[in-house]
Amino acid sequence: MPGRFPILYVAEADASDAILSSGVLACLVESMPRASFTVVGSPKSAPLFADTPRLDRLIVLERDSRLDWLGLWNKVRETRWGLVVDMRGTTLSSKLKRQKRAVRGAWEAGVHAVEQAARVLQLEQVPAPKLFLSEATRAAADALIPAEDVPLLAIGPGADWMGKAWPSERYAKLAVALVGDGGPLEGGRVIVVGDEHARDTAHTIRLSLPRNRVTELQGRLGPLETVAAVGRAALYVGADTIWTDLAVASGTPVVAAFGPSDEAEHGPWGGVAVRGPRSVDEFRKIDPNLNQAILHMHDLPADRVIAAAKRLLAERAIG
Repeated sequence: MPGRFPILYVAEADASDAILSSGVLACLVESMPRASFTVVGSPKSAPLFADTPRLDRLIVLERDSRLDWLGLWNKVRETRWGLVVDMRGTTLSSKLKRQKRAVRGAWEAGVHAVEQAARVLQLEQVPAPKLFLSEATRAAADALIPAEDVPLLAIGPGADWMGKAWPSERYAKLAVALVGDGGPLEGGRVIVVGDEHARDTAHTIRLSLPRNRVTELQGRLGPLETVAAVGRAALYVGADTIWTDLAVASGTPVVAAFGPSDEAEHGPWGGVAVRGPRSVDEFRKIDPNLNQAILHMHDLPADRVIAAAKRLLAERAIG
């Protein structure tokens, strides 16, 4: 289209990293109405950007091999780009025809991933993670949630490593405390999001409440549909997983149960991270590579997460 300003955005291969950086792309979309976008991602990160406004092309880089990068080069080399934003920190942009480029530098320890993403464009205001949703995506999520005028509590209990998994019965206790009698979301519905690995915990939550007040959506929603579903909730509670990152991108208030993760670098942006008595350094003394089959999260009591959730709900109600 004549007059368009073409932007090439190379997203991180890791989906969680791409979500945490997504506010940068959203900032460009919202501040540059004449811009059009080509987004490059991995099989895991590319689907996150499928609903981006004025998206000309979504390119999936199947692998991180020289041959794949050569294929990408052939797809983008003919365009004279107005701006190339490279969140992977590669040398690709140095070889392309472009007016400007912004390339991620080395990781800065102790600085939150969202802030580091904002520094790529030297933004004074740090944009929160945000993923765009089409009406079709919203409709697909809405179709799976009963239409009723009650508050929603979203829970993402899954974890990609057992060391980050918070016990099922504690999620159940939290659900009862928040949507049960006398809770701040009394009479509400719980929606459980995540992949199939969340099934056992979802069943535990369902058994703790009347069956018709729990909707199990684990394994039934894609990433953007998850954002749409969680975006309808009054609160989200989960662990340090991609589902919590998606909840942050939805704009819903988030409480995250943390243990062997550094909330200073990857905590829920704008939300609350709750941990037990041990620091990340103390976890590393036990599990130096943070990869052993240890249930690290058992020292975080349910009452501590429940109290944080109630405080956050009260603050949002006052605000």
